[in-house]
Amino acid sequence: LLGGILTQLLDWRWNFFVGAPVAIAAIILLQLTLHLPKLRKQKVRIDYAGAVLIAGGVSLLMIWVTMAGSQFEWMSWTTAWMVGGAVLMLVAAVVVELKVAEPIIPMTLFKNRTFTLAVIASISVGVAMFGTSVFLSQYMQLARGATPTESGLLTLPMIVGLLVSSTVIGQLISKYGKWKRYMVIGAVLLTVGMFLMGTIHYNTDYVLVSVYMFVLGAGVGMIMQNLVLIVQNTVSPANIGTSSASVSFFRSLGGTIGVSVMGSVLGTQVLNMM
Repeated sequence: LLGGILTQLLDWRWNFFVGAPVAIAAIILLQLTLHLPKLRKQKVRIDYAGAVLIAGGVSLLMIWVTMAGSQFEWMSWTTAWMVGGAVLMLVAAVVVELKVAEPIIPMTLFKNRTFTLAVIASISVGVAMFGTSVFLSQYMQLARGATPTESGLLTLPMIVGLLVSSTVIGQLISKYGKWKRYMVIGAVLLTVGMFLMGTIHYNTDYVLVSVYMFVLGAGVGMIMQNLVLIVQNTVSPANIGTSSASVSFFRSLGGTIGVSVMGSVLGTQVLNMM
């Protein structure tokens, strides 16, 4: 909502500038209020090779899904070398992560069934969350003629669903220690919400669209943050930081690739209709 107001009144670039003072305030608050016990100093080996290979492979893959279909054909030599290069780098990254003393993403984590399923679920949640946020705003503005500010207001039902479900379900999990039932329900709501959103038209009654958005938001809220919580309670204490970061990484990766692929498909369909 704030992003829509800034875009309409000032400029879209202010959506990036406005985050700077918030980040600075967060850093100051953390420094003043977060008091952690001092850890014993030890020699740390940074996995530079793994970092370069993972970043390079993922970046090349994302550049490919962003440009394919517009800058070059999906089935082309450019696709072959970009996808092939990304696969080779990621395979090399796995080999490096298996051999180095302190890997960025320990491959042993994937022996944990809960962690592996959480990663897969995070990718799906990323596609749903980021993809819906991007294209729902476009739908409100292009299909229903809303301004950026109105678009923010019209998409609030999804945010309300996400906020309410994540808060309530998080408290229930913390209180009773049971999480599986909520994850299953959240997955069902997410799937149903995505299906319902796929049925809307430019003139669909907004009350009905609001219900669809709320269902989708509730599903995302039940799953998104609780995936991190589940992983943290499954792995060993030494791997809590790595496992939490991995789940967030794959969620962002799924969202980025999902938005790029869906954007390319949308662009291709629009061009074919013209």
